[in-house]
Amino acid sequence: MNKEVIIEKINGFLIDEFEVDGDDIQPNANLKETLGLDSLDYVDLVVSIESNFGVKLVEVDFVGIDTFQTFYDLIENKLKVKA
Repeated sequence: MNKEVIIEKINGFLIDEFEVDGDDIQPNANLKETLGLDSLDYVDLVVSIESNFGVKLVEVDFVGIDTFQTFYDLIENKLKVKA
């Protein structure tokens, strides 16, 4: 799965699940602020990633994840390790 497909898939479920405007999702935008994430939302995000990509995220994975780009990179790296 290439980076563009990963980004498109992530953005698609973020728009659906978190009801965020697609125009607000920009690589350098703050993930938590843009999505309005609280602790329960992170659980939903983890479940969405697992169901869409088959990779598990744990709390430590979110350390240093502040922008959409760093989140995309995290998922891409998890998929590479899984492959």
